[in-house]
Amino acid sequence: MSTANSQRDQFLVINAMGSQTTSMVTTLTRLCLEQRCLIVSSRMSRHGTCTSLLLQVSGNWDALARLENLMLTIAKREHLTLSMNRSRSLEERPQALPYNVFVTAAQRPELCAELCTFFQQIEIEIEELFSFTYMAQHTGTAMLNMTLTIAIPAKTQLSWLREQFLDFCDELNLDAVIEPWRPIH
Repeated sequence: MSTANSQRDQFLVINAMGSQTTSMVTTLTRLCLEQRCLIVSSRMSRHGTCTSLLLQVSGNWDALARLENLMLTIAKREHLTLSMNRSRSLEERPQALPYNVFVTAAQRPELCAELCTFFQQIEIEIEELFSFTYMAQHTGTAMLNMTLTIAIPAKTQLSWLREQFLDFCDELNLDAVIEPWRPIH
């Protein structure tokens, strides 16, 4: 299968959760290969004793249908929690600028929801969100680190957005930075 998606290719998003990290990833990625489906994007992470694998695969309709059926069989056999959804490519997106938001603060249960609500209210899409908590080395304070990748509509005035965001962060006592997204080399 070529790496470029043909016009007839469709997409399937698969979310699998289990406890056997390497075994689960190997089994599911090999199954995609065997069914002639291309893995377009993937992400795997551990959360305590649970591992989450997120795959977006493409292929023609019959390859995806075979993959869906086999995934259900594998999930039952391997004791995986599985969800799958058909998807389309995002071809007609409004022009937007990718930016990263980095936040560090004392951990509070409401912080993630408050940050997401802020961007929703000003109509900025969150493309990616990553967070973790840790204990500060010298003080033992529970801390939160969060990274968001956002898509700022091209018509949005960046100075206005920065001002709104800094005011929001000041109100919540957050140490935060908003800067253009840059590819990792």
